[in-house]
Amino acid sequence: MIPLEEIQRRIVELEVEHRDLDAVIELLSRDVLHDELQLRRLKKRKLQLKDHITLLKMQLIPDIPA
Repeated sequence: MIPLEEIQRRIVELEVEHRDLDAVIELLSRDVLHDELQLRRLKKRKLQLKDHITLLKMQLIPDIPA
């Protein structure tokens, strides 16, 4: 099992990358001559990061017996 501190550290790293991608996507979308394929790839990566962050956050929630 992965230590909680390691999961929290990884979440922070991924959130920073997610914010950075958001900024890059915003800049690219403003450019009239932007590369549409690159923009789609960046958006896909951003969604993957969001999913990964969600999965890691779910690991922080303790299991509750039924």
